[in-house]
Amino acid sequence: MDSIRKRLSFLFSIMLMSTMASAQSTELCQGNYYTEKEGADKLSSLIKRLTSQKDWENHADSIKTQLRKGMELEVFPAKTPLNPRYRNKKILDGYTVESVVFESLPGFFVTGNLYKPAGNLKKTSQAVILCPHGHFDDPKDYGRFRKDMQLRCAALAKMGALVFAYDMVGWGESVQLPHTFSKVLPFQTWNSIRVIDFLLTLPEADPERIAVTGASGGGTQTFLVTALDDRVKVSVPAVMVAAHFFGGCTCESGMPIHKNGTTVYTNAEIAGVAAPRPMLLISDGSDWTKNNETVEFPFERAIYKLYNKEPLVENVHLKNEEHDYGINKRLAAYNFLAKNLNLKIENIRKNGKVNEDFVTILDRKDLTYFSEEELASLIKGDAVYNVFVDSKK
Repeated sequence: MDSIRKRLSFLFSIMLMSTMASAQSTELCQGNYYTEKEGADKLSSLIKRLTSQKDWENHADSIKTQLRKGMELEVFPAKTPLNPRYRNKKILDGYTVESVVFESLPGFFVTGNLYKPAGNLKKTSQAVILCPHGHFDDPKDYGRFRKDMQLRCAALAKMGALVFAYDMVGWGESVQLPHTFSKVLPFQTWNSIRVIDFLLTLPEADPERIAVTGASGGGTQTFLVTALDDRVKVSVPAVMVAAHFFGGCTCESGMPIHKNGTTVYTNAEIAGVAAPRPMLLISDGSDWTKNNETVEFPFERAIYKLYNKEPLVENVHLKNEEHDYGINKRLAAYNFLAKNLNLKIENIRKNGKVNEDFVTILDRKDLTYFSEEELASLIKGDAVYNVFVDSKK
């Protein structure tokens, strides 16, 4: 338990600051908004009320409407040229990795790493996977540079996917806005939508095989972009889907995406908007996902049953594990994504078992794109926000 407290200290400090800053707002649903029983009762009541596919789709449409309204994305920004730039390509054991930046808005950069299978790739031959990261803030094990991120992205690339690991706004090289900016949520979500756009510019990308997976805050981003972008075909939110916990960071619950008047939409409901697309919930016994087996997963399964697609939603619950994207969680994701994206998991097997030893863990300096001088020259703060506002006019 000491380990999880340490790992989540940053998340909860942000949650506290965000809660204090928005104490006067009755529209924000933050942190443990419900008790565990209240969350479970809400889902149980919904299942009794939503008895047809049409009932659920009307509810899902209300969720999507509130997400866009709450994020102030009722009108999406114009999709301007991405202007991608590449550096530092490395050819490794069965995969390549390079540093990439592109503009999700004019002058506003998404910063990340593109992992690809090694060798010559044919047109529309590769699945596409977005890998947003969570709030893991150890300077030696941080954001998109984390060991578990590199392991996951490299393994999925060797299995046959184009994988993009990208910074949350205010993390890593994404320095144009602070992560505590009150309206960071639409920037971060728009970035994810534009990551899909970027990946689909690659000739080898298969537009019918797009997935998203992340843990913690990356799990939140996983179900948000899945709900808002129908191009996502498979979702794997890890250690985040809960009926009572609504996310503690500004990037998760700092804007009123969960509430419209007296109507409240839980994260379990938002995740359910994925139906009937394949979805895997990964949960553990030490955080807010500890009830997934008995609360959230049965709710998701009931939604999929309305479509006669129950086999397409799964839960891997690791009751003795903590809040991370550790090896057993990665194994669950590899198997699920291989099955639903037609990836070759045998490419990462050794002696019959999945083995990640082939992955070269790179230093942060080998994965960054910008120099310090380049970072210092980027537009920041209010100037970035003005671009965002102007882009929707």
